[in-house]
Amino acid sequence: MSKIEEKLFQDRYRVDSGRPHIRIKDPDHCTELSEKQCTVCCPAGCYTRETNGKVTLVTDGCLECGTCRIICQDSGNLEWEWPRGGFGILFKFG
Repeated sequence: MSKIEEKLFQDRYRVDSGRPHIRIKDPDHCTELSEKQCTVCCPAGCYTRETNGKVTLVTDGCLECGTCRIICQDSGNLEWEWPRGGFGILFKFG
């Protein structure tokens, strides 16, 4: 039986340079939050908590699951849209 990491390794991601499909509107807003839930809940690990309290986002490898969209919807600090056609996650099952 395969581990989830092995299955995720088979997926590919086509980066749309200069056009990320997720954007943190105000990075300073995240420093005010005591819990940075996106850094824990994102299955792809796209969010990182920095030592200064800020949250950085790298969308390369995003699974487009929408978890961050749900977690951050109350704050309204996240801009999330589907990637353009031909870009984003390319699932490979096998």
